[in-house]
Amino acid sequence: MSLNDLWFTLVSTLFVGFIFLEGFDFGIGMISRFLGKNDLERRAFINTIGPFWDANEVWLITGIGGMFAAFPDWYATLLSGFYIPFVLILLSLIGRGVAFEFRGKVESKVWRNIWDWVIFFGSCFPPMLFGIIFSAIIKGLPIDRNMVMHASLSDIFNVYTVMGGITLTMLCLWHGLNFATIRTMHEIRDRSRNVAKKLLPINALLIIVFSIMTLNTTDLFYVHNHIIVYVFFIGVIVYLLALIFQVKEKDGWAFTMSGLILILSTASIFIGLFPRLLISSTDSNFNFNLTIFNAASSHYSLRIMSFVGIGLLPFVLGYQIWSYYVFRKRVNHKKNMEY
Repeated sequence: MSLNDLWFTLVSTLFVGFIFLEGFDFGIGMISRFLGKNDLERRAFINTIGPFWDANEVWLITGIGGMFAAFPDWYATLLSGFYIPFVLILLSLIGRGVAFEFRGKVESKVWRNIWDWVIFFGSCFPPMLFGIIFSAIIKGLPIDRNMVMHASLSDIFNVYTVMGGITLTMLCLWHGLNFATIRTMHEIRDRSRNVAKKLLPINALLIIVFSIMTLNTTDLFYVHNHIIVYVFFIGVIVYLLALIFQVKEKDGWAFTMSGLILILSTASIFIGLFPRLLISSTDSNFNFNLTIFNAASSHYSLRIMSFVGIGLLPFVLGYQIWSYYVFRKRVNHKKNMEY
């Protein structure tokens, strides 16, 4: 494996990890406003992710930082071409973080209701926009020979990409419901479990429709067809297992399966892209594509980064695993909570 392959794998893993970890944060943010019947129950939902959500966002920051260092042209083309969606994602994450802190510091019911809506929309927009961005990337974008993207709104927001955004948002919602079942107690756990069961057929239909659209719209199933087909059938098996575990109320396993669905879905995008980073729709000979070779930093830079990354990675992973272990107990909303 070359250093280019290694860093593509690392950056991809960071984005996959972000979708898995932040996915249940987004889901909790979406359900807290509606499944929480009163302020106490809403605080209980928020407290399930209280110790984790900010650390989970670090995966996105690290992924974009790794992209900037290892593939600067990928970073420049992607973030400039998707400037408006990324600004909206940033504002949503900022608003949600502020709302988490402020809703517990105000006595006014009006302001708490406002902050609850900020949490809801701040949890809806990022997965929707990330789904749109990922879908647009695999569909192809107008990129010229100078690696400059000239994308119009119709290139970014169209039927296919919006479908991708809806699918990812609904999967995050389902993932968040499953996370709530392993982190809450009593009636709100049962409520979350029941809604998660109802989402199973809806999400299955969304995945099937989006997969068919991907087959007809992109080359994702053709470039590395043997791997993508395996991933697809593994996903089918995982989804059936999720159905079984939810019916039997094996909450921990159901959460694991919903997480695996998100991992497989996101990983399939990067597998289908490799060794490409961005697909140009303006050149039929694919000479304008950004790849792990023409968009990469120098070999020396990649080598130095590898030493630094390998040295720091165990500490970062160790800290996050330890935090999940320390805050592993369920949230009991029948007791007094301060958040």
